[in-house]
Amino acid sequence: MRLDNYKLSKYTPGAPYLQQLLWYFLGSPLVESYLLPISSVKIAVLRIFGANIGTGVRIKPGVRIKFPWRLSIGNYVWIGENTWIDNLAPVVIKDHVCLSQGVYLCTGNHDWNHLDFQLIPAPIHIEESSWIAAKSVIGPGVTIGQGAVLTLGSVTGKSLESMMIYAGNPAQPIKKRKI
Repeated sequence: MRLDNYKLSKYTPGAPYLQQLLWYFLGSPLVESYLLPISSVKIAVLRIFGANIGTGVRIKPGVRIKFPWRLSIGNYVWIGENTWIDNLAPVVIKDHVCLSQGVYLCTGNHDWNHLDFQLIPAPIHIEESSWIAAKSVIGPGVTIGQGAVLTLGSVTGKSLESMMIYAGNPAQPIKKRKI
């Protein structure tokens, strides 16, 4: 690969440069802060920067969000400490979803077959009533089906079926979820 030839190609962060700067220097530090543990303030800041957020959302300290203008969160969603939403592409989180501590949502990868290491962004969708357990990783282009569970420290680069419990790296279905 030739990183000296790397170009963003058609990719754009999706917001004017001034908005990006304000986010990086003002908005992001407020949302990530451990000194400001109040969810409602973090949600207000995210909404100012373009995030679509429902009611009853809880955002813990240490949460990192790359681009709030590419984030949609439903109602009664919990986002645990040190979660990183690395959303080069849109991330949609439906109602009643729990992202536990240290979850990493990665919407971009690089083409290892492309000489110039071309960026490949793809969205992540997490359907209603799903639980992404602590330290789990979800890759680009993945949809987590309604009511699915990705257990502690699991990794998936593929979409998960509804109402199934997945574990491991790569995540494999282990049993049907009973509610």
